[in-house]
Amino acid sequence: QVQLVESGGGLVQPGGSLRLSCAASGSISNIYVMGWYRQAPGKQRELVATVTSGGSPDYADSVKGRFTIAGDTAKDTVSLQMNSLEPGDTALYYCYANVAYFRGLNYRRSDYWGQGTQVTVSS
Repeated sequence: QVQLVESGGGLVQPGGSLRLSCAASGSISNIYVMGWYRQAPGKQRELVATVTSGGSPDYADSVKGRFTIAGDTAKDTVSLQMNSLEPGDTALYYCYANVAYFRGLNYRRSDYWGQGTQVTVSS
């Protein structure tokens, strides 16, 4: 099993900054992708940003230029620096990882999710 533990959410005023962190632990052979998704009330879960094990980032258009994702393959962690936050960024943010592991002699890959951390942008 793999666990993802998030930290860093909170309440911030518009224009402010927050930093989210996520650490993966458990039976991990390799992590191919880590990242963040978010879900606002009444909306579907959407991609925020991901980063591959090779360091290639991908961002939603709505956060480009404001958010920066960074992965640490040695520590199995990922962080999301969020600047110039807007009320529209208010959501529950979920850490995501695509993880490879061995089950017996079989090499498998699965998606894992954290519990979510709340980000609220409000004056």
